Amino acid sequence: MTDHRSPLLARPGAVEAEGLDRGVAAHYGDPLREQRALVRTPGTVVDLSHKGVVTVTGPDRLSWLTTLSSQVLTGLTPGAGAETLFLSVQGRIETAPHVVDDGTTTWLITEAGETAPLAAWLGSMRFALRVEITDRTGEWAVLGAAGTVPGLEERLAWRDPWPEVVPGGWSYAALDGPHPGEERTWWEHLVPRDELDALTGDLPLAGAWAAEALRIAAWRPRWGAETDERTIPHELDLLRTAVHLEKGCYKGQETVARVHNLGHPPRRLVLLDLDGSEHTLPPAGADVLAGERSVGRVTSVQLHHEQGPIALAVLKRTADPAAQLVVTDGEQRWAAAQQVVVPPDAGQVVGRQSGFLRGPRGTRP
Repeated sequence: MTDHRSPLLARPGAVEAEGLDRGVAAHYGDPLREQRALVRTPGTVVDLSHKGVVTVTGPDRLSWLTTLSSQVLTGLTPGAGAETLFLSVQGRIETAPHVVDDGTTTWLITEAGETAPLAAWLGSMRFALRVEITDRTGEWAVLGAAGTVPGLEERLAWRDPWPEVVPGGWSYAALDGPHPGEERTWWEHLVPRDELDALTGDLPLAGAWAAEALRIAAWRPRWGAETDERTIPHELDLLRTAVHLEKGCYKGQETVARVHNLGHPPRRLVLLDLDGSEHTLPPAGADVLAGERSVGRVTSVQLHHEQGPIALAVLKRTADPAAQLVVTDGEQRWAAAQQVVVPPDAGQVVGRQSGFLRGPRGTRP
């Protein structure tokens, strides 16, 4: 893990987050108000300075990254962003960086736990190619926002493509209407770390809890939360944004193609509407039960300003989509109704190709 404790934790009311968001504020005293501000008040930002930043420079950078990853990055235009995956030979997700190029440098925004392993692995794969890999986390920080931020309009930023089905992608989601992610826009701005405090001095702040609640409601998976050592992209509907099914060979491609064409993913993502009468939230990692049988685990949980307590969970494919579920941490139990994200029969037959679901979302709001 990188260990960059944010200077914004000195702001009034700041309470430090735990887990994946250690090092930045979970909230600044009023999580639900901050969540509403993130949606409704232009310029509200979330401190994401605990995230890692890795750069790749050199004329071969985009073609080289394309050969190594699940996404086609060749031809990525300056300022355009993408999501990609680096997989194991078995097709399991090892890292899932957010990618944006400025014309001379490709920037990879990572979770803290991804950064050092990704930089080291990329360094080992250089061979004779004209690329240079640098961990820039000590120099650059990340600010999240739902739209344009005063003073940051001209700075490089990654736009989350979710829930577009990007070229070469495929939707595994069970949808009877618009995707809930349609309501969420998300940008991650790159700023010099030594300017972080000054740049945010006059901006309204929201904590990591606010960003997490909106992410969960959008069915948006996150590396280190929804993923574990067994996760393949199909289980989380990541073929829509992070995988190009028609690109050339890359590590893990055989598993991606085989599961997509011949089978169904062994697990599936769901959203859980939790019983709020207990006035508590289950922890990430809590068991999900159908009857008394464990069928999965909670991966992310938060209190949403409109929907109440919600969670993402990864269940066994065989778990009944109509079953009433219970979440337990071994001491307390929460009733949970599931919204199917990836159905048990997900795959090529029920999926939808890029362009059939929706087109690009356009430019910065």
